[in-house]
Amino acid sequence: MLRTAPFRGRHGARLLVLAAIALTALGSRPAAAEDWKPTHAIRLLVPYGPGGSSDVIARAVAMEMSRDLGQQVVVENKGGGQGSIATVEAARAKPDGYTLVLGHVGTLAVNPAMMSNVPYNPSKDFAPIILLAKLPMVFALNAKVKANDLPSFIALAKAEPGKLNYGSAGNGSAGHLAFEMLKTATGIDVVHVPYKGTGAQLQDLLAGNIDAASAGLPGLLPQAQAGKVKIIAVGSSRRLDAIPNVPTVAESGYPGFESSQWFGLLAPAGTPAPVIARLNKAGHAALAADSVRQRLAQDSSEISGAGPTAFASFIVAEEKRWGEVVRRANLHAE
Repeated sequence: MLRTAPFRGRHGARLLVLAAIALTALGSRPAAAEDWKPTHAIRLLVPYGPGGSSDVIARAVAMEMSRDLGQQVVVENKGGGQGSIATVEAARAKPDGYTLVLGHVGTLAVNPAMMSNVPYNPSKDFAPIILLAKLPMVFALNAKVKANDLPSFIALAKAEPGKLNYGSAGNGSAGHLAFEMLKTATGIDVVHVPYKGTGAQLQDLLAGNIDAASAGLPGLLPQAQAGKVKIIAVGSSRRLDAIPNVPTVAESGYPGFESSQWFGLLAPAGTPAPVIARLNKAGHAALAADSVRQRLAQDSSEISGAGPTAFASFIVAEEKRWGEVVRRANLHAE
């Protein structure tokens, strides 16, 4: 049996106190992420209107996070200002875990380059929680355009520079930036036609009023299956299960090309680490739920789950990457 010598005197008493403090600290560390328990509803600000990809993902995730946290996560759509209205509100909110924002490639990576005076700093004003998912962009043509794949479309565009056009959901939208990236990569001259929303853009694509567009797969797939549009390329780094015969832009001769929307949760800067950790745990629980996985699979979205540190690094890299696209295309916010 191992025996230890007893502590004696003031020195021994001080050692006992220090040992007790150390044991208490060690014992509390593993439970730190569980210390925070919300006592009332949490607001999740979405920088765009109802019905779009951001709204769909936010609501699916919010429902499952509510179950995990034991408090309602309430989605609030606050569009306008290219997503800056909701984003600024979140940045200025009290950093207590009760106001979150859905981060998006547009608000965190594109706006800082396109807007002359962006009212928030993506790297300093927010505490990243979790990168939820990436939604690949696809490139489509009206059925009457005389091209059936990306190489033939590029050849057609180069033969008639400035004659073809493409639509987007608006200046600074994911589709706008994706097509500008394609133009830069391939050296084609195609005219941009901005719309107020994806619906109007796709309606004109179907009618033949525009030649091409880039958008998420959900809005285009039914039309492609009906033979009304032709999906000629995928902007992600891999092919999509829903359209396995459509190659990626990278496969078509432009290695390194990748264009995807992405979505993540953020809190105001200064939110305590235990709060961020608990929200991250709830975010992971949501991504593991069948309802969320099935919903994201319907959109051909790729689940991420990257945590605070990785998500923060990702935002910095995306801001640099999309900033370069904006500068090369000489794009400016209206």
